[in-house]
Parts: sequence; C-alpha cells; structure tokens
Amino acid sequence: MLPHAPDRMNPVARPDARDKPVVLVPACNRMLAQHPFHVAGKKYVDAVRLAGALPLVVPNAEPGDIDALLDLADGVLLTGSASNVHPSHFDEAVHDPSLPLDIDRDAWTLALIPKAIGRGIPLFGICRGFQETNVALGGSLYQAVQEIEGRRDHRAMADAPVDVQYGLAHEVIVEPGGLLAGILDAPRVQVNSVHGQGANRLAAGLRVEARAPDGLVEAFSLPSAPGFNLCVQWHPEWMAAENPVSVRLLQAFGAACRSYRARQRAPQRLPERSAPPRDPDR
Repeated sequence: MLPHAPDRMNPVARPDARDKPVVLVPACNRMLAQHPFHVAGKKYVDAVRLAGALPLVVPNAEPGDIDALLDLADGVLLTGSASNVHPSHFDEAVHDPSLPLDIDRDAWTLALIPKAIGRGIPLFGICRGFQETNVALGGSLYQAVQEIEGRRDHRAMADAPVDVQYGLAHEVIVEPGGLLAGILDAPRVQVNSVHGQGANRLAAGLRVEARAPDGLVEAFSLPSAPGFNLCVQWHPEWMAAENPVSVRLLQAFGAACRSYRARQRAPQRLPERSAPPRDPDR
C-alpha cells in the first residue's frame, strides 16, 4: 500500500519555504574555459537543505555589502574548497606556489566571519571554512601538515576514486564537556580526511572540540560568542544523509538557525508608558 500523499490543496501539508531560515553559502572563484565563475559545491547546498534551511549562494561581496547580507541571514555555512587561505593573513609567505589560492574569497569572508559571530548568527565552518575562521579571528595555519614533526599526512590520495578520497580515514577524539560532545554524545567518531593545511595557533578564545590521534585540532568553537558556532576540519557534507555524525551536526546547525530566525522575527514589545496623572478638578 502506498503511503498517504500530502493534500496538494492543503497549504499546511507542505512547509512554506518562506518560513525556513536562510543560510549564506559563500562561493569560490574559478576559471572555466577562460571565463571567471562563482561556484559552490552542490554537496554543501544539499547539506544546508538537509539542515532544514534555505541555501543562498553568495558571490564576492564588497566590504559595504557584508552588513546587508547578514541582515538577510539566519545562518552562515563556510564551505570547503580546493583553495587555501592566503598565508599573508597570518604573516607568512606562500610555502607551495603550486597550490591554489582564492584571494577574492579571502577579501570578504575574513571580514564576514567576525561580524556574523558578533551578531550571534549561527556559523558552521567546514575544512577551508574551519581554517578561514581561525585566521579571521587571529589564528594561524600549518601550510603543510605532513611536513610537521609528529603529524600524519591528512591528505587524500590524489589518484583514488572520490568515494575513497572522502571515505572514513581516522577517528577524532571529542573533548568532554564541549559543544561537539553535547551534539554527538560520543567520545570518539570516525571522519574523513582531505586536507593538507590545518590549524597551528588557535585564535584567542577558541576552544578545542576535537583532535586527531596525532594531536591536530579537528574541531573548535568560540564559547564566548552570543550564538551557535562550530568549525570542523573534516567534510561532514559528504554523503551527509547517510552519516549519523553528519546528520547530528547539521540538525544542530539547522535548529540554531531556526531559533535565530524566530528571535529576529518575534514582535518587539514597546516599553509601557505610565498613564498621566489625573486632574482632580476634572
């Protein structure tokens, strides 16, 4: 027997997209057939939808556009990317010129991040988003984790099929008592590993939420911020609907976005005005 189909004539049967929180998804910059394009991976857009939100892919923004964009936002999802944050933002020279950079994305996301966090807009950073959040808040990166003594090679095999590249690669140890521990309710989880760079010096105020077995920071948050924020070095957006860890992360992010939207849309109560004194002669 087929399941009961929703009544197409009944608007209650289908949630209104206008009620969904809007999540900004910054685009990257690519040259395709000698033409510049703004691009965003479908898997990130799908992850936002899995979180129950409405994705809004944003191309490069001018500094004066950022506040207007954040006025539209109930959340920000910072995507992974083939490109790295330019090391000049943490006072280093480029270590490997063969690796791609995206200075146009840097120019506005590094300014967007502290503003979003300061407003209490929920923020979820993935891979490059993890790295650029640390840099935007004053931290630094290892440009080649595999060259650091005591660290393993966290890169995927370049010639492997994509499902192998993004397959589970190692566990992360979740720090007890943190935001991530509360979301996952597990001391260790398996994650994929597709990155050559990583967090070196964490920005002031950031709390480690998880580490790889070699000690590399794999997740952090900013507990002092007024809203939800979590950044992870792995790729939970990959096959997210089939991964219980990814589902929990996206559900937590989506719930935070809905809560933020509800607060922003709540009617503002005007202060009560005291009644003027009565004239005894009237």
